[in-house]
Amino acid sequence: MFPIASRAMRSARRGDSFEKKIPLMAAPLSIGFSAPVQPRAGVLVVFVGADMKVAPAIADRIGALGARLGAIAKKGAFKAKKMTALDVVAPGEFDLDRLLIVGVEPGKDGPLDPFALGGFVMGKLGAAAKADVAFMAPTGEWDAGAAADFALGATLRAYSFDRYKSKKPDADDKEPTARSITIQMAAHERAKAAYAARAALGEGVVLARDLVNEPPNVLGPLEFAAKAQALKKLGVVVETLDVKAMERLKMGALLAVGQGSVRPSRMVVMRWNGAKAKRGAPIAFVGKGVVFDTGGISIKPAGNMEDMKGDMGGAACVTGLMHALAKRKAKVNAVGLIGLVENMPDGAAYRPGDILTSASGQTIEVINTDAEGRLVLADVLWYAVEKIKPVAMVDLATLTGAIMVALGQEHAGLFSNDDKLAERLLAAGKSTGEAVWRMPLGPSYDKQIDSKFADMKNTGGRNGGAITAAQFLKRFVKEVPWAHLDVAGTAMSSPTTETNTSWASGWGVRLLDRLVADHYEDKA
Repeated sequence: MFPIASRAMRSARRGDSFEKKIPLMAAPLSIGFSAPVQPRAGVLVVFVGADMKVAPAIADRIGALGARLGAIAKKGAFKAKKMTALDVVAPGEFDLDRLLIVGVEPGKDGPLDPFALGGFVMGKLGAAAKADVAFMAPTGEWDAGAAADFALGATLRAYSFDRYKSKKPDADDKEPTARSITIQMAAHERAKAAYAARAALGEGVVLARDLVNEPPNVLGPLEFAAKAQALKKLGVVVETLDVKAMERLKMGALLAVGQGSVRPSRMVVMRWNGAKAKRGAPIAFVGKGVVFDTGGISIKPAGNMEDMKGDMGGAACVTGLMHALAKRKAKVNAVGLIGLVENMPDGAAYRPGDILTSASGQTIEVINTDAEGRLVLADVLWYAVEKIKPVAMVDLATLTGAIMVALGQEHAGLFSNDDKLAERLLAAGKSTGEAVWRMPLGPSYDKQIDSKFADMKNTGGRNGGAITAAQFLKRFVKEVPWAHLDVAGTAMSSPTTETNTSWASGWGVRLLDRLVADHYEDKA
């Protein structure tokens, strides 16, 4: 028999002295805007159509080189199709290292996306320390908003997470290492102003990526809460609730999940009051923040368990979103709430068969301790409804593997009790490329989580697993317009895209920022 740690010993082990300081990531890329000038160093990026002609303003600047682009393309078998590039050594008469010719000919799959184009170009720059982008389409200049989107795409593609590598990548590594891009266009002042909001959004995405990428021995509930507290410098009002505070609120569901860990649980409330009516009802965003999920007593298989450091992707998104809203001074009242726990097996861990009393007073029979995220969200959603009283509420959670079976990694699952909110999220997903797909809810699914011993079970079994998880959450939102986004397939272990090569995508920050901008900000 092994001795069980005394309460005093466990309390000491759970103390705030466990908190570690996480260094800030260096800015990956400097973005500038200027009037068209002849660059004197680095790489010049020009855009061409199928006829290999550049915009007239570019043709004037590169002179005879413009007439030679066709011959250069022919030798390189370059067709200038959308999102293709030909990288050549700059002719001797130019004080440049390279010329990057990028095809922008529209394709059958629709018009060019400046955001994706920015990521594509960044990926082609490689080890260039400096690049000038002649931001003019062959038939004329794109607008300032397109230039700002291009810059955001380049910034996000430049992201990498290598702080724990003792040996940095070689200079000839395929990943981009350029540190300075200047976008040249006539409307450069308008583009610079438009990019200010995009830059704030980019910072929010990078923050979310950093949080998800951090190893679990570095990022626990206390460290995550500290990162959220750092938003105070942007004007966000941040409140952190410790275990005692949550005990007073009777958050028995959330606290049960974290009770097997030596790292104490936390809940963080982040308030941004940017609307004219400072006391107006806010929109609320709730994130699941399981900083590491072993599955608890219902322990997961060892294979790929390391990925469970990303089980706080929902909380990372909410934190990144609050950063973005505050940094761009969004004219909205918004509240972000995150429940931060670690789910570990231990002599003090909660068990299958336990009956928990949530903050709402509803009781929950624990069937599987690996269905823990919904327990965390249950108490945080209740707090949002009762204490924040939002006009609408969106939660994000890496909640179920079942959503990946249904949708893969191309869409997040969308569940909602409100058609208008669901339509707004669908539209925001379409415009940002962070796509969502609406899934059903209904009383027939509710039956699967009814319990013989309590008000509900925390899992309804294998069939319809993502739906019954959402149905569980719905029991804690009352009549508030609410949407649940299951981001298990999109927030971590992300597919490579033109704008992200990281394991963590920062998915959802751009989606929800667009939702706020289109529907919840003051328009005047």
